[in-house]
Amino acid sequence: MNRLLKLLKLLAQLPAKLLGYVAMKQRARTKSEQQLLQAEAPKLRQELVRELQRDWKSLPSEIQENHVHEYTKDERALIHRILHETEQCNRNNVTRTEAYRAVYFRSQELHWALLAHVVSRNGGWNMTDLQGDLLPRLLDERHRKDTFLLLERANSLIFQDAYPQLLLYEASCKAGRELFDLLPAFEVSAFMKPVWSQFWRRRDSALLTTALIVNEQHVIEEPIIQSQFFKQHVLDQPSFLLQSPLQTNAVFMPYCKHGCVEKRLAGLILEDFKDLEERIEFGKRLYAVMFGVPEVSSGVHAFVRAVPHTASRADYALQLFTKEQNPAASSVPYTEKLEGCQLRAGAYKLTSLELASAWEDVPFEAAKREDWFLAVKDEVVRYFAAAELPLPAVFEMTEEHCYALNKIELAVIAAEALRMAFQERIKGDKTS
Repeated sequence: MNRLLKLLKLLAQLPAKLLGYVAMKQRARTKSEQQLLQAEAPKLRQELVRELQRDWKSLPSEIQENHVHEYTKDERALIHRILHETEQCNRNNVTRTEAYRAVYFRSQELHWALLAHVVSRNGGWNMTDLQGDLLPRLLDERHRKDTFLLLERANSLIFQDAYPQLLLYEASCKAGRELFDLLPAFEVSAFMKPVWSQFWRRRDSALLTTALIVNEQHVIEEPIIQSQFFKQHVLDQPSFLLQSPLQTNAVFMPYCKHGCVEKRLAGLILEDFKDLEERIEFGKRLYAVMFGVPEVSSGVHAFVRAVPHTASRADYALQLFTKEQNPAASSVPYTEKLEGCQLRAGAYKLTSLELASAWEDVPFEAAKREDWFLAVKDEVVRYFAAAELPLPAVFEMTEEHCYALNKIELAVIAAEALRMAFQERIKGDKTS
């Protein structure tokens, strides 16, 4: 009965929480509108898009499986070095995230590397959330492990495809000539060869970034999103379908203010992770905010330089999260800890572990990949049709982040109350 009363009390608070949520949304819109006054969306030069379209059309309609590439001794050495470095950096989310960061600050024309770094940070936070204070109370151990594996496989597969491309570009810069004829050695889609060759000549960062977004989302589509295992165990599960209302599918971009003493969050919410086109458009909008909004752009650069990635959310919100585990917390019923973006009086911080404390490394499973481009080569140009990438109307997420956490808190409290009420009912039926 006490649990049921607690649940009813919680429900009585919802109207006030809803009003607060509406007010928060308005503040986020106002802040975004102010920042958009200084913004300039990245542009896609349509003459370069047409040039790429001609190059894509001229590619053969099928890969000659028996064709053997003849590489020189120096080329074989370079291929071996890139494959080895990729393997070493693909050990886990932290090593991947750092690898992207290092490439970007060596070659800042590679905008995608910074975008990938920030998205990879989010991947790490999502991984450690599965072992934090909240999600283990909603999801059983098997489901959390399967969700981690989906995140790990998707991120490692993207890295395995994209990182050699970045290193090959850097090798081309060092050699003073393009080396993109070596891309097939890394099983990179034929889609990317004309893109890199054009980038070598034109240095158009927005077009390269858009192409890499399109490529990498296609790379994970069949082996991850269409995987029967991940569909059955993760993507089609009710808990995954609750991502949108609980807002656990947001991508946050922490950015520094006032010398990085204060950190704010920009970002967006991905409504349907299973939809290929939505993932691509989502990536384009994230890129537009990261490089098109000056306050966010400079602040993200400052944050990335100042704060090493550990996969703990304490990296950007130390006032709310701790990297220390609290063994006693999981043995007692959960109580709300958050009041807006502050901890309630007397509340302990939420646990957000570093990656090494949450999950062991998972060896990368290499598998032969089919070239996605061959089946859709006449369709991809639609992703480049707009003259500029879309800047979303609202991207300020600092308060939204806190409300999303509180939504999960309320879901935990409600689930525990219902579970206890059900158990008490079963116990009463047995004793009557």
